[in-house]
Amino acid sequence: MSFNSLSFAIFLPVIFALHWALPHRYRVMLLLAASYYFYMSWNPKYVVLILSTTLVSYLAGLAIEKERLKSGSAPKWIAVAATLFCLGILFVFKYLGFFSQTVSAVAGMFSLTIHPVTLKLLLPVGISFYTFQTMSYVFDVYAGKTKAERNFLVYASFISFFPQLVAGPIERTENLLPQIKAEKKFDYALAMYGARQILWGLFKKIAVADVVAVWVDNAYSDLTCCTPFDSCIAIFFFTVQIYCDFSGYSDIAIGTAKLFGIRLMKNFSSPYLATSVREFWNRWHISLSTWFRDYVYIPLGGNRCSRLRTSFNLMITFLLSGLWHGANWTFVLWGGMHGFARVIEKLIPARDKKSLLRKALAWLAVFVFCNLTWVFFRAESVGDALSVIGNALGGIPNIDGYFHTRIGLSPGILLRCLCVIGIVAAYDCLSIKMDVIQTAAHANRFLVIGIEYAVLACIVWALYKGLGANQFVYFQF
Repeated sequence: MSFNSLSFAIFLPVIFALHWALPHRYRVMLLLAASYYFYMSWNPKYVVLILSTTLVSYLAGLAIEKERLKSGSAPKWIAVAATLFCLGILFVFKYLGFFSQTVSAVAGMFSLTIHPVTLKLLLPVGISFYTFQTMSYVFDVYAGKTKAERNFLVYASFISFFPQLVAGPIERTENLLPQIKAEKKFDYALAMYGARQILWGLFKKIAVADVVAVWVDNAYSDLTCCTPFDSCIAIFFFTVQIYCDFSGYSDIAIGTAKLFGIRLMKNFSSPYLATSVREFWNRWHISLSTWFRDYVYIPLGGNRCSRLRTSFNLMITFLLSGLWHGANWTFVLWGGMHGFARVIEKLIPARDKKSLLRKALAWLAVFVFCNLTWVFFRAESVGDALSVIGNALGGIPNIDGYFHTRIGLSPGILLRCLCVIGIVAAYDCLSIKMDVIQTAAHANRFLVIGIEYAVLACIVWALYKGLGANQFVYFQF
């Protein structure tokens, strides 16, 4: 059941109505049942996985706290065992094939024959997200940052909360768990804010990401047919697609949670306006970047050590972040390039004040860098990624390249795409200075209604054209 499906359009209002109709003591059970139904709508068998990781991390938290009360110190082996269990499930379902193929390839370089393990396992949707959420809970209980939750139903609801279960945000215990337990009264203003955020997320997903995805897929499906202009368009359009797809999901998830009186953490903050790679990662997939900062980078030593060790810590963190996204060397290379860029930035002394020209050039450099590195994120192999970039750098041989692309993009369609992209860009620019949705709530009522109907019309148009049925990109992670 996807956020952009008819089944979810029926599911959400039903759960919303039942949630506020029921007394507080029954709401946790309703959210838990709804979340597991939501998850099982993809593949009922894999509910065993999320239930197992939930149960193990829950018991680990209780055991750690019990031992701390007894002896005054938390036993590290319990935290390690729970982490290995959760990571073990993630490894088997996501990385075993990749790891065995890599070992086989390396062995072949030394004339050794090792047959890779081939298990025909479907990647359980959302496994990387809820695995990291259970791990952070165990880490926080071990570190004494939070108390172990004793009510299993509450804890299971925290791990499986359906708006953010499949693709985040990866919530922290101290933010989401108390909200799951707290007794709440219906807040009309918060619910309306959530509804508008859902509408905006659907616009980004259906009217922007799914529309430009058509020509991205056309280009990457047959790289030999692409002109240099086709490759340039594919690179730029995927930069737009990945942002609007994932941030659109986050908007829908955060907006949906608000309908239930729950505030999830912000996951995106106009990342393509960043003027440094560091700033980009402070704005992009914030829940994941802060997770790696708190549980990988800082424990490795962070920047509290020598320059060489800090560079090593950065590279390890970004390489692991790349691997988290997918079991392919393209993702590892993508993470490594961002890590290397951060190392270079660390070596360059920062200026206290930047002129407008310097800011513009810095923004352009970061935006171009993101465009080029996203190619490795999208391509099936490193060779394909290099082919796309090489073709794009070939330039446009003649003016016809602008008007006769081999991927089926006409000038009229290109103009419509640029218009909806421009709307998203304008929103992001405004959101730097203000909460756009909150501001709109206090604007002229008829103006707001007109904008909402215009956004809805764009969504309906994309659906009518058959452009809005794509799965969310981050579901594969």
